[in-house]
Amino acid sequence: MKIQNYINGEFENPIEDHWLENYNPAKGKVYGKFPNSTNADVESAVLAAENAFPIWSNTSIDERSKILTNIADLILGNLEFLAKAESKDNGKPISLARQIDIPRAADNFRFFANAITQFSSEAHESVGFNAMNFTLRQPIGVVGCISPWNLPLYLFTWKIAPALAAGNCVVAKPSEITPMTAFILADICSEAGLPNGVLNIVQGLGNTIGQAIVKHPKIKAISFTGGTKTGAHIALTAAPMFKKLSLELGGKNPNIIFADCNYDKMLETTVRSSFANQGQICLCGSRIFVEENIYEKFKQDFIEKVAQLNVGNPEEETTDIGALISKEHLEKVKSYIDIAHTEGGNILFGGERVEVENFEKGYYLQPTIIEVFDNKCRLNQEEIFGPVVTIMSFKTDEEALSLANDAKYGLSATLWTNNLNRTMQFSKQLQTGIVWVNTWMLRDLRTPFGGQKDSGVGREGGFEALRFFTEPKNICIQYD
Repeated sequence: MKIQNYINGEFENPIEDHWLENYNPAKGKVYGKFPNSTNADVESAVLAAENAFPIWSNTSIDERSKILTNIADLILGNLEFLAKAESKDNGKPISLARQIDIPRAADNFRFFANAITQFSSEAHESVGFNAMNFTLRQPIGVVGCISPWNLPLYLFTWKIAPALAAGNCVVAKPSEITPMTAFILADICSEAGLPNGVLNIVQGLGNTIGQAIVKHPKIKAISFTGGTKTGAHIALTAAPMFKKLSLELGGKNPNIIFADCNYDKMLETTVRSSFANQGQICLCGSRIFVEENIYEKFKQDFIEKVAQLNVGNPEEETTDIGALISKEHLEKVKSYIDIAHTEGGNILFGGERVEVENFEKGYYLQPTIIEVFDNKCRLNQEEIFGPVVTIMSFKTDEEALSLANDAKYGLSATLWTNNLNRTMQFSKQLQTGIVWVNTWMLRDLRTPFGGQKDSGVGREGGFEALRFFTEPKNICIQYD
């Protein structure tokens, strides 16, 4: 399978004709190639976007909305094809891609197709001065969108849909580990009637074309989702150039469980919040804190539930946990399990590679539960980003809150309790951008999404995204 760049409405080979191998994680084998693009390809994409901007930015909101709705419809019309492609490229169970990833990609386009029709500016009458102020919200121009490998189409569309809705032209880079569905989306966008040059997709490595996008003087805003270290590097490059930045970075999310919760619902949801997508979601609850008087019961029940999860071929409907994204990532996650031995952690379940019949070279790992006794251990402080969770007990509300906030990340937190006072206090005092109470990953696309501390800067979602992808300009008119 040969993937190409998508520039100015055309599929193109990389200018220097250099290519990279694309792996199927489930089999651990190469199944195609994609461009190893260079600065020249980015330059071509920026030129196409720059030329398309005057027309697209002046296209009526109704027309932009119609095109984005067409894209959403076509994504759903190709749901099974896209789900298979996502599963093959990423290693996730096809059932997950079919139920979550691809429908959400369509939802992203449909939501912003509607949101842009409701996006309004402000007016202020300056009484006593015979003056009226009103604010324009104008598209920025050419913007850069860089998305990660864990939810490839889901997060790719989460960035480009609001950028396009707001009237910008986009130079986008999907992860080099999962290039396939962005390539397919380009064809869908053409079929939906998106004008040439409005969306340009350049495939390749982060340290070459990702960097080229970030430092390009004509790209005025960067939306990035990925690792904290990479986010820091992007900020170092982009901030002196006064670019707008939205950085959604790492997480080490606490899952706080009190004895007064709905226990059965909590247990079922905690299995999902721990190991969905092989634990490769920035919102997974990887630090589980359990009130002391139910700790032993939870430990036993949680192990029993996790032991029932089926690790296997992502193409099988019965598979709960598929392959990790790459051999390198598998080895990284496994190294953290090894650290448990040196840090005094107790491996309660899992921790071993899994050999799947007929997929012996695939990157499979058991879901892993590690009991820890010190929140300062590396397992509780560093983002593992795999099917590994730690559990630890606490005695008081104050201790639970202290443990939850004692990390450099602040993306999300999950709280299980039916105590209203505790709910309100924790919701206010948890140092995270998102707090889920008695649920997990219940996402209303109107709400702001993002983190505190090392989990990033800025917010995406709803009107927050449309504000990010526009520049406010105040107009003051005085009259006689």
